[in-house]
Amino acid sequence: MKSAAVVNFAPEKGSVEVREIPVPEIGEEDILLEVANVGVCGSDLHQWTSDHSWPVNYPVVLGHEFGGHIAAIGARVKGWKVGDRVVSETAAVIDTDNPMSRVGLYNLDPTRKGFGYGVNGAMTRYVRVPARCLHRVPDALPFEQACLTEPCCVAFNSVVNAARIIPGDRVIVLGPGTIGILCAAVAKLCGAEVAVVGLENDRGRLEIARQYGCEVIIGDATAWAKERDGLGADCIIDAAGVSATLRIALQLVRPNGQIAKVGWGPQPLNFSLDPLVQKNIRLHGSFSHNWPVWERVIALLASGQLDVRPIIGGVWPITSWHEAFEKMHHGEVVKSVLKPV
Repeated sequence: MKSAAVVNFAPEKGSVEVREIPVPEIGEEDILLEVANVGVCGSDLHQWTSDHSWPVNYPVVLGHEFGGHIAAIGARVKGWKVGDRVVSETAAVIDTDNPMSRVGLYNLDPTRKGFGYGVNGAMTRYVRVPARCLHRVPDALPFEQACLTEPCCVAFNSVVNAARIIPGDRVIVLGPGTIGILCAAVAKLCGAEVAVVGLENDRGRLEIARQYGCEVIIGDATAWAKERDGLGADCIIDAAGVSATLRIALQLVRPNGQIAKVGWGPQPLNFSLDPLVQKNIRLHGSFSHNWPVWERVIALLASGQLDVRPIIGGVWPITSWHEAFEKMHHGEVVKSVLKPV
């Protein structure tokens, strides 16, 4: 049996198409997941437009934000059964003996390979998943929302674990994409005052940020940053997909403040980092997530404290991937979700 899959088959721009692929074989410690829904990530778009900055194992099925039902179980898998509702983490391949893995930070294992670039992802009907990646999904949480656990975990990790936002902080988020808006939503949960900054063509997505109780700013956020005491914002979360926004972050942050950099950008900086020293700024990179983050985020989603419904711009069949990608790429929607056929 074969099923349709969205495959990134070469490094050249636009090298994505639907192909028929067989059901994957699973190992003793794997499960076979029947995908219910899969989110389109900005990284999927970057591989499609060929402006990404990470190695890709071509050809590869895209998709790392996914959930569904267990369809088959490997011989050594315990604690799971066919039919269980689950979502999966993204670290498909790790070295369990790596020092980072041994302390639970397997997301930082340098040999890590993720779904959708290192191994086949979930933009298809069936995907092979190591059982260690699984988390249970409560029955009341629809898969259209549960499949977005992964970007919520990215936001949670950057806001809570890296930046450690506290009530009363004034936080500026640069970039109103999925991660930026979710970072803003999590910062609001932490009790911060939040402004989300974008460009003129981001107006539609900024209105989604407003639904989370955020201020929205087009262009220069200096006035908002200095509104309280003239010194700048407590924290800047750089969720834009370019490197140059780090310069803006350095301008907006207050002395002894912090910057959390979560957006990827392959471009060189070409500006001085002296303000980082002069202002005594703490600069944090934030990458991916691990097991305790996933458990906490699923609880937030299930309770409704973190609501992803405002960012979902629609659900498309796998075969309509191009329309779903285009709408995200052009900012018509914040998040596209696909459904296998």
